[in-house]
Amino acid sequence: MEVSLSGWGRYPVQRCRVYRPESLRALKEVVVSGEERSVLARGLGRAYGDAALNEGAGVILQTRRNRFLNFDEAAGVLRCEAGVSLAEILDVFVPRGYFLPVTPGTKFVTLGGAIASDVHGKNHHKDGSISNFILDFDLLTADGEIVRCTPRENADLFWATVGGMGLTGVILRASLRLVPISSSYLRVDYFKAKNIDEAFEVFEATDEQYQYSVAWIDCLAGGRSLGRSVLMRGNHVPAEALPEKLRGEPLATGKKGKLVVPFDFPSVTLNYVSIRAFNALYYRVAKGIPGVVVHYDPFFYPLDSVLHWNRLYGRRGFLQYQVVFPFETSREGLIALLERLAKDRRSSFLAVLKRFGAEGPGLLSFPRPGYTLALDIPFRDAGLFGFLREMDEWVLRMGGRVYLTKDAELAPEIFEAMYPRLGQFREVKGRIDPENRFSSSLARRLRVVEGVQ
Repeated sequence: MEVSLSGWGRYPVQRCRVYRPESLRALKEVVVSGEERSVLARGLGRAYGDAALNEGAGVILQTRRNRFLNFDEAAGVLRCEAGVSLAEILDVFVPRGYFLPVTPGTKFVTLGGAIASDVHGKNHHKDGSISNFILDFDLLTADGEIVRCTPRENADLFWATVGGMGLTGVILRASLRLVPISSSYLRVDYFKAKNIDEAFEVFEATDEQYQYSVAWIDCLAGGRSLGRSVLMRGNHVPAEALPEKLRGEPLATGKKGKLVVPFDFPSVTLNYVSIRAFNALYYRVAKGIPGVVVHYDPFFYPLDSVLHWNRLYGRRGFLQYQVVFPFETSREGLIALLERLAKDRRSSFLAVLKRFGAEGPGLLSFPRPGYTLALDIPFRDAGLFGFLREMDEWVLRMGGRVYLTKDAELAPEIFEAMYPRLGQFREVKGRIDPENRFSSSLARRLRVVEGVQ
């Protein structure tokens, strides 16, 4: 069935042929039959740009392959199918005293999608990406074979697949090591930083004290207030340390989203003036309070409580732009990016700053030591592409890179320069999928496989 698909940013919109196989046999048939020039697995569609699109070709929806297979209580290891969502894992295992070891800013992603993006979270400075907690997975390859991959067995294929954007095959099942908790709450310290320099100082002075840290940043403040931020840093609270009123249900799960954006807002709703006013108000009313006990849901997933929140950007949608700068160029890189954003009156309703730890072995994984900034930029005119191309060149000059899961505009030559292990990825891809059966709109735009456009 041919349908119009987009990522979460709602740009671009492309026609793809969709398959929903429920059995392994049916899935293999889609992959090896040759009816499609290429195929790509897709989870819940939360990649922002064209990473989960395959224009004019096949897209395999994985959401029906969502069974829990086994749980080793003693080791805290869950084995499940790749279509299981992080939300489903939380709903089942938080009441049993387990939490995700790494989680992105939404729980509405599948485990397979999380592996394909090698997702990171607010604890990267401590724990790295999700690949550090994946013990193994089974990969359906282009020839219909199922290959078991671990960091030691078929290791080259393992590290090409984590962060590999679905281009090595279809992840069928995976084993994930969960972390034990005795409550579903965190103790969070809030701090208002006057500018980007103070935010850096606080991150660097205190990050080792906190399992999780993140900052909301006012991307439109200028002058002495450039980069003013609200830092949120937290640790899990043991059940015995909870306030009395929370001890009756220490492992409560998150509430289902009650707010709904029922229709597309006018594209002008989120603009420079409205977002600047919101940012100023948010910073003014935010309180720098330490020791606030917060449930995991609003701390990790603030936007998940608003269903279809991407409709706020209107039919044109938005581009999420996430970059990382090495520590040595972070200050210069971020200041120039923020100044250019304000000068071009490119507003971002959501701007998030995090500190990354060590780089992992994933060949196309995004994180590296430094600071990462994520921006949601409304798509108001075609000039956005020229602006982002300038920013891409600046990020490259500073030794940084762009996150492929969020990308919709990067040029192939800049991508190749940003990802130094691309050659190794191409070598593995060429061996495991010589006819390029697994492809995507992103892969062709970036020429991930040489000569394929």
